[in-house]
Amino acid sequence: MNTTPQPDPKDRPARLTVGVVGAGRVGPALAASLQLAGHRPVAVSAVSEASRRRAGQLLPDVPVMPPAEVLQRSDLVLLTVPDDALPGLVTGLADTGSVRPGQLLVHTSGRYGTRVLDPALRAGALPLALHPAMTFTGTPVDVQRLAGCSFGVTAPEELRLAAEALVIEMGGEPEWIAEENRPLYHAALALGANHLVTLVAQSMELLSAAGVSAPDRMLGPLLGAALDNALRSGDSALTGPVARGDAGTVAAHVTELRRHAPQTVDGYLAMARATADRALAHGLLKPELAEDLLGVLAHGTDGTDGTEGDAR
Repeated sequence: MNTTPQPDPKDRPARLTVGVVGAGRVGPALAASLQLAGHRPVAVSAVSEASRRRAGQLLPDVPVMPPAEVLQRSDLVLLTVPDDALPGLVTGLADTGSVRPGQLLVHTSGRYGTRVLDPALRAGALPLALHPAMTFTGTPVDVQRLAGCSFGVTAPEELRLAAEALVIEMGGEPEWIAEENRPLYHAALALGANHLVTLVAQSMELLSAAGVSAPDRMLGPLLGAALDNALRSGDSALTGPVARGDAGTVAAHVTELRRHAPQTVDGYLAMARATADRALAHGLLKPELAEDLLGVLAHGTDGTDGTEGDAR
């Protein structure tokens, strides 16, 4: 539920024509959300067949055209391309005279603030950085997921109200991020969301190898509770053999991973070391148990005779 106070009508953007440059998973969903708020998508650029399908599904009847023509038709342009492609795109659009004075130019990169839009700013554009802290599927469900989604917002002070109003119209919650903090902000989200997908996928593969017929059904309640506990209690939610100092169990884990899934060992050890450090710092891991555990994490054995410990 969106609890952010609605802006005064005089601060809300007028109904705008909206263009999308880059029909990946994000752009069409944001444009569709803006359409629900009364804005009018008028053009989208899409190169691959997959991006054309996404545009057709989420923005039916919106014509596909080159980026320069998208900008020509649009009051508000969503630049939704990969991070590494964004600087070159902005420079190219500015150098070719595609940017119009007074045009709202919005990128959705988490990495960048508004400085990446400086070439367009010099051409008279109004720069906004609106990054939805959400994972996208490229399907209509993304529009629903924007309800209550936080957006990392960076904009010039004079455009702050307009930026926040656009986010609220999409059902999101604006969170102001200073220009210099954008890379750190983005790293935090990648650490939590992107790495989570890798961890869950690895866990499901290991459960399948262990004979579990429905790994997703087994993991769902466990991971849901772990996430809820972590969001509520932070490090106090730590549990499991590392936080308990069960060195033998951890050694057994490493031995089994080396045997069945060696590609997961480095990640397991790295996360276990990070967990041990946090558990120690918060008084959850007893110092007298930490030495044996850290020995296991250094060598992958129980630290006694070079063999694995017994699982408990």
